[in-house]
Amino acid sequence: MPLDSQIHRMRSETPACKNLIHFNNAGCSLTPKPVLDSVISHLCLEQEIGGYEAAAQADSQIERFYSALAGLLNCAAGEIAFIENATRAWDMAFYSIPFQKGDRILTGQAEYASNYLAMLQVQKLTGIEITVIPSDEKGILCLDRLQQEITDRVKLIALTHIPSQSGIVQPAQAVGEIANKHNIIYLLDVCQSAGQMTLDVNKIGCDILTGTGRKYLRGPRGTGYLYIKNELLDKLEPPFIDLHSASWKSEQEFEWQKNARRFENWECFVAGKIGLARAVEYAMELGLENIENRIQQLARLLISALQAQKNITVFESGDCLSGIITFIKNDEKPLVLQQRLQPENINIGVSKRSSAMLDFSKRGLETINRASLHYYNTEGEINKFIEVLSAK
Repeated sequence: MPLDSQIHRMRSETPACKNLIHFNNAGCSLTPKPVLDSVISHLCLEQEIGGYEAAAQADSQIERFYSALAGLLNCAAGEIAFIENATRAWDMAFYSIPFQKGDRILTGQAEYASNYLAMLQVQKLTGIEITVIPSDEKGILCLDRLQQEITDRVKLIALTHIPSQSGIVQPAQAVGEIANKHNIIYLLDVCQSAGQMTLDVNKIGCDILTGTGRKYLRGPRGTGYLYIKNELLDKLEPPFIDLHSASWKSEQEFEWQKNARRFENWECFVAGKIGLARAVEYAMELGLENIENRIQQLARLLISALQAQKNITVFESGDCLSGIITFIKNDEKPLVLQQRLQPENINIGVSKRSSAMLDFSKRGLETINRASLHYYNTEGEINKFIEVLSAK
């Protein structure tokens, strides 16, 4: 069923929609009531009977996390781990790769700051080399250049599917084809794409995938996930260990869990884990294809409306678009604009050079505004946003 016919229900399950225009979904989406209810219900259970006892009673709900994420990504439940956030999920995978001096990492111009900082640290510690593949004039990773940079020393290709500072969808499947052809580990960051488009790890061809719950999946904060392809598991050494990720066999021996849970910690946000499972199920019930179509429809409307304003520069163009639209209002600094909109109950984001240094340095940018739409947003909200935006 098209989402247009369900918009009233979806907005009624998102109470803030009554008074708030939330165009900051790439930062943190508004959580729907069924997800919030699942989190609060478990927290109340913990209060009533104790944390350990509540976890034992809710075991089947906790286990649903793995099947829900497996359904979202089209993989096996054993290939999924729950991690407290996307950055830590990315780190757990990245630091488990046995890099040696002279190994090379290929990454994109639009790579996220935290990911690139980890690369710089490993470069300092081990002597690996980092090669940044430039984007073309539309902001898309140059596949020809990526192919040219392939050598037998390339250990990893790391890609951010949709950058934090741009709405351009990177060619994840094409990169996967190159990585698989040359038997190179492929790590994909889907923080901004999961929940707003269909993701299939088999079609994409990634070996590792990391994401967060709080953005387009509309899950709780403090939740993330990690996918590790089964065939890769035993080639990686998790950087941390505890009595959940491994079992203590003797005084001198331990054994890792047989599946991706070897990357987890024993202590975690149990209510958040249950909530993220519910958020994934909520998205799957609506249909990822339906979600993607509605978000892109709204994004095209907002881009057209912004482009019609004489004093606004929009950075997204072409066909590879998502729900993230970045722009600059020429007569108003991005932070000032963001603050001016807040009393009008309009949320937007700001992207700074410090979190996208490779990209912004190349594009000559310092700070820009980011409006990120979700399926529960409306054309009326876009019109109101443009009205308030152009009032000054």
